[in-house]
Amino acid sequence: MKKIILTGDRPTGRLHLGHYVGSLKNRVALQNSGEFDKIYIMIADAQALTDNFDNPSKVRNNVIEVALDYLAVGIDPEKTTILIQSEVSELTELTFYYMNLVTLSRLQRNPTVKNEIGLRGFEKSIPVGFLNYPISQAADITAFDATCVPVGVDQLPMIEQTREIVHSFNNVYGNTLVMPEAKIPENELEQRLPGTDGKAKMSKSLGNCIYLADDAETIRKKVMSMYTDPNHIKIDDPGQVEGNVVFTYLDVFAKDEDFVKYLPEYKNLDELKDHYRRGGLGDMVIKKFLNNILQELLKPIRERREELSQNIEYVYRVLEKGTNDARKHAKETLRRVKQAMKIDYFENDEFLKEIIDKYQEK
Repeated sequence: MKKIILTGDRPTGRLHLGHYVGSLKNRVALQNSGEFDKIYIMIADAQALTDNFDNPSKVRNNVIEVALDYLAVGIDPEKTTILIQSEVSELTELTFYYMNLVTLSRLQRNPTVKNEIGLRGFEKSIPVGFLNYPISQAADITAFDATCVPVGVDQLPMIEQTREIVHSFNNVYGNTLVMPEAKIPENELEQRLPGTDGKAKMSKSLGNCIYLADDAETIRKKVMSMYTDPNHIKIDDPGQVEGNVVFTYLDVFAKDEDFVKYLPEYKNLDELKDHYRRGGLGDMVIKKFLNNILQELLKPIRERREELSQNIEYVYRVLEKGTNDARKHAKETLRRVKQAMKIDYFENDEFLKEIIDKYQEK
């Protein structure tokens, strides 16, 4: 069996540092590993419309923004297929068939869906398309025969629901769909990078993001305004490392060689933490250190993004080619599904023979 990845993002805004550590960096590594036969990355515009139905331009305007971020971080269209979800109509048809395999109560019990409903205030009036998202995602995953789906921990219930749909379909119609496995980031801190304000998650809607496209001065301002330890008022005060967002970021991004370049008075992060806990180390020192690290990380991404933005037609053609290639795969999966369900009426002579035999017997 071929090893295939499917992953993607909703185009509701530019991608940020949380996306980078939680998925983008890992996607580039998987792409370059040579371990997989095919990698699909989906710009999930149709799914984004389920809670932006009254503002479709928000989704449309961000399709290219997300594509720019993909290419800027190192996603290579020669190795990875980037596609636009709504342009692959086979996904909609698969969703329609899978809807018969899931109950309403099961959708409502999905922890990820319940959480998202609460965040968007849909408790009293849930759009059917939004509630239907786990089924739509199952169609996305199975359409490309994905064996591996990189996700954060909060998305695991969605993959479990896909696995239930695959099991149900294969049980009823025969072994047709590929059973996917979830792949989560190995580093627990990378699974959910907090926002610059200390909130549990970096989020576009909360306005606590560092975007991949942010310029150097914007990054500096955001780092300097980061939440630290509110009780660390004076430099000599002992400081709290746990829950201190700057140190959380340093846990994710700082390497020993960064100390050699930017903070040589310390050998490593443990030494820096010990000093902060004892007192005598100001917040500005650790923030400047983090800023230097992030500037080094994001500068080449930003420069590559700016370069690509001068050739938008190239980005457009990458999306067009990727979507066309992806649709060929989805079309073949749909053919298989309809054949298993015996609703491929005009694809072969079997149906014609059946009805001829039936009516000749009368």
